[in-house]
This record gives sequence, C-alpha cells and structure tokens, in this order.
Amino acid sequence: MSNKVVTNTFRSVFKTVDKELLRWFPGHMEKGLKQMQNKIRSVDCLIEVHDARIPLSGRNADFKYTVSGVKPHILVLNKVDLIDRHYQHIIEEKLKNEYQHIIFTHCRNQDCPGIKQIFPLAQKLINQSDRFNRIAEEDYNIMIIGIPNVGKSSVINALRVKYLNKGKATSVGATPGVTRSVLHKIKLSDKPLFYMFDTPGILSPTISSVETGLKLTLCATMADHFVGERILSDYLLYWLNKNNHFDYVTYFGLSDASDNILEVLTHIAKSKKKNIRLRDQTNNYIIRPDLDGAAQIMLRAFRVGNLGKIMLDEDLLV
Repeated sequence: MSNKVVTNTFRSVFKTVDKELLRWFPGHMEKGLKQMQNKIRSVDCLIEVHDARIPLSGRNADFKYTVSGVKPHILVLNKVDLIDRHYQHIIEEKLKNEYQHIIFTHCRNQDCPGIKQIFPLAQKLINQSDRFNRIAEEDYNIMIIGIPNVGKSSVINALRVKYLNKGKATSVGATPGVTRSVLHKIKLSDKPLFYMFDTPGILSPTISSVETGLKLTLCATMADHFVGERILSDYLLYWLNKNNHFDYVTYFGLSDASDNILEVLTHIAKSKKKNIRLRDQTNNYIIRPDLDGAAQIMLRAFRVGNLGKIMLDEDLLV
C-alpha cells in the first residue's frame, strides 16, 4: 500500500440515506414468527445464529421475549473466519451479561471446533433445565433462529454431515429469505437423538439506525437493492478508510487510498473490463464504465474476505 495515505482527509461522517429504505419485514417473516411461537412447546433449546462480523448490530433483540422465554439459549456467531481471532474474547466479554453461552463457527470447515461444541453444550443445558411437557421424551428438539442469511441452514447442514454423514437437508443461498417457513423436524444425530426445526430469518420490524441497516446489508442480511449497490459500496469505502483498513488499495490495484467512490468504482470497472453501451444525444453508442457492476464486485470482495478480516462492529466493542 502507498505511504501517501493521509487519514485526516477522509470523511468523518457518512451522508445518511432515507431510513425508510431500510425497513424490510415481509409477510413471510411475520408468519414465520407466529409459527415459531406455536412450536416453542415442542422445543428444548434454542440456537440463535448471527454473523460474527456484526455481533452487536442487527441481532433481533425481540427473540428473547417473543420466542426464547425460559428455554436454554445458545448464541452461535458464524463466519468467524472473516474476523480477526482476537475479537472473539472481546465479543464474549461484551455479551456476557446477555448470553452465557457463545460459540464461534465457520461452517464451511468440517473440522470447525465450534460445530463440535454445539450438541454437547445443548445436551448439557437441556438436561439441566426443566423440560416441562417434554420431560419424558428421549429425543432432543432444537429450534434454530436468527436474522436472514447469517448461516442458519449452513449450521444445520454442517451438523448433518458431521453426525449423520448426510448431505444438505435445507437450502443454502446468498440471498436473504431462502427459508420461508418453519419446517418439519430435521434429524441431525442418532446418538444422542437430535432433531432441529429450521426457521425463516426474522429481522426486527424496524432497524435501530441507518448505520445498523447499512452494516446488515453489507453482510447480505437484507437485499442490496433496498439500499442500492453504489450507496452500499460508498458506505463500505467510508468505513474502511475511517477504520484504517486499506487492503482494498492493493486488492483492486489502486495507486492510493481514496475517499471518492466514483473514482474507485471507475478504476474497478476499467480494470475488470466492466463497461456498458449507452446512446448519446446524437443516438450514437458510447462506452462508459459499468459502475453498478463495479459496486457489485467491491461488495462481493468484502463478503468473501478479499478486503481483509473485517469486523464492522469494532467501534461498538470499545
């Protein structure tokens, strides 16, 4: 990276977008929440999955009131491979009053230590709890909950592969909202006998702040088009510069860090040969950089970790 980076030339605040753009509570979410509440009597333990890059932002705080109740509750922070390891202890300390049991997972790694911890911990907590109407049952029922696209289905499938040597039982996708309803019980293990209810991602009906909504969308928990790829890439650029994360300079082959998103997207479009044909005022075709396509490339690079190990809530952990 160039030594020309001068951080005091970067924006100190991000020009906000209309908060109404960040409202997204489709009908299937409301329906799914009611289904979850109806199933809770059949559940022994809840596993709440969230994205480790936003351990504080965007978690649906209503779960503890609308779903969890007195059931044992485990927080699984997935995609831990995308953050620096030293943040794990800091996150645990920050959340210790809210969650007694936190597990970090990387579901694409079949040797993930976190995946191996889930069943033993769940079994221990269930056996220590009052199972009420399920006290005579020998099987264990778990409900997996969380906001969209944080890896709930990936956790289920990783557990099935580990304990049953079977493939996918539920759809996995990069688009939020893949799981639309509470499914029938999915077997995850024979010894002990574990079943799990998959559930749709449920966001809070209102997002607490515009910046929280932007972080959620950067992590693909809301569809990009609700905000717009260019706005999202601009916020990403603002956040990276503000927090001194300059790997994007090297990755995209820029000469220096920049606070101008049009400059960055134009460079990406040219280097990736992303162009669009437009008609000018004389009805002739002209070639222009595809800025939307470049924004998609920039967002995808962040989401797969090509721009470095980034924890978007690092400022909230201080």
